[in-house]
Formats: sequence, structure tokens, C-alpha cells
Amino acid sequence: MGQTIHPVSEASVLVVDDSKFVRTTFKHIINGSIAVREEADGEAAWHALQADDSIVMVFSDIDMPRMNGYRLIERIRKSAEPRIRNLPVVVFSGSDEPNAEARAREAGASEFISKYSDGAAVLARIAERLRAARRAPPSARDEAAADYRHVAVMCVRVDSYADVAGRHGERVADELINRIEAALKQMCPSQEVARTPGATFAVIAGGTTHADTLAPLRRVQERLANARLNYRGEALAIRCSFAVASTGADETRSVDELTALALQRCQSHEKR
Repeated sequence: MGQTIHPVSEASVLVVDDSKFVRTTFKHIINGSIAVREEADGEAAWHALQADDSIVMVFSDIDMPRMNGYRLIERIRKSAEPRIRNLPVVVFSGSDEPNAEARAREAGASEFISKYSDGAAVLARIAERLRAARRAPPSARDEAAADYRHVAVMCVRVDSYADVAGRHGERVADELINRIEAALKQMCPSQEVARTPGATFAVIAGGTTHADTLAPLRRVQERLANARLNYRGEALAIRCSFAVASTGADETRSVDELTALALQRCQSHEKR
């Protein structure tokens, strides 16, 4: 299942955040279902909206240089162009301001999603908003999934991330995540690998039978269970939790819904 990026002339979303890491993470979440345009502040985003009529939705942070999210939303809602004025604007923010959500909605935000929400909830709400915004044919991933009789999504949560960050710092923990992502892509050349919030990944596989679909996911689980990362002569154990959702066992065929279900199951494992 290869990733498909739609041409600029087709629908796209605008992701506005001064953090490159957040913008990259968002692209992993959206994962090819629609083209993504990135801007690092509200001023640049405003110019992008005026110049690019392919944008059908805006995801924006609040705390940004030059023009913050509140001001950007206000400009959008006061635009003389109906195309811009009526755009759905989803605030995706980690602001510590206690009334951030109320201020964002007062400015005209369509929805407010906290960066600290659990991965399953974030993915499900973003997928729902994207479907509503596009009002177009199924996502590229769902179209690709139609080529297979069975589809499965495995959530991989790196449980040792917090331990490594506490002992060696976030830089080392982030390097652990980057290495795991590279290993997953190497182990799964025919599958789609997406990074999601909360030190987790979604691995999407398709096949003609349910057993064939699950086989590569089981191999990934076995290999990660025995994996180690060397740091300054110390072998760091990679502890992961796994959860799977599939068309063979669950009453859904949508890749977005399967991904959200697998992430939700991974979260429920953590709470036990």
C-alpha cells in the first residue's frame, strides 16, 4: 500500500505550527489521505490561504510567532472571500492557557483538539474532520485497501520511551523512536508505517486471506520483542505493546477506523 499525495489542484489541508516536529507528526497522522501544506506561523498561513484555493481545512496551533492562532482564526472568519471565511478551522494545541479552548471557539474555531489527548481520540477526530471537509471519493489508503480482501492494522506503542527519557534524556528517547521507525519501514517494505501521537506507530497490511495479512505483523512483533538499542555501551531494552484490528475480526473495512480501533486497544492495554 503505497502513499499517495494528491496534486495541488486537488483538495489539501493547511497545517500551521511553529514546531517542525509537530508538522511532521501531523503529516504522519494524515498519512497520504490528503495533500498537506505546512506553514510555521499565522502570517504565512494567511498568505497561503489567499493564494491557494485547494485548501479545504486548516489545522492550527495557538502559540506562534508573528500571528498567533486566535488572530489567524479571526482573520479567516472576517475574510471577504466565502471560500476562506467558511473554512473549517481545527485548533490542535498544547497551550497551557486555562481558557484556550473557549478563546479559540469564540474566535471561530470549528473544533479544539489538545495535543495531550490520547492517540486514538486524536486520530479518530482528525479522520472525521477530513472526511467532512473533502466530501470526495475515499482516501488513498482506503482505495488501496480495496485491492485486498483483508486489511489489518497493528498499533505498536513503545512503552520504554518514558524510562529511556527519564534515565538518558528526551534526545536519546527520540532517537530510540526514530530507530524503531526506520526498523519498522525496513521490516515492512510492502506495508505502510505511520507514526502517531504518544510514541506509537500504526503498521497497515493487506492480503488475500486473513492469515496472510496477519503474518507480517506477527513477524514484526516477534522481532521487536527481542530488539535492543545500544547507547554508550549499554543495551537498552525496547519494550512495546501491540494491538491489532482487522477486517477478518472486526466489522469495518475503513483503514482510518481500523487504525483508530487498534490504537484504542493499545491504550486499553496500558490502563489494565
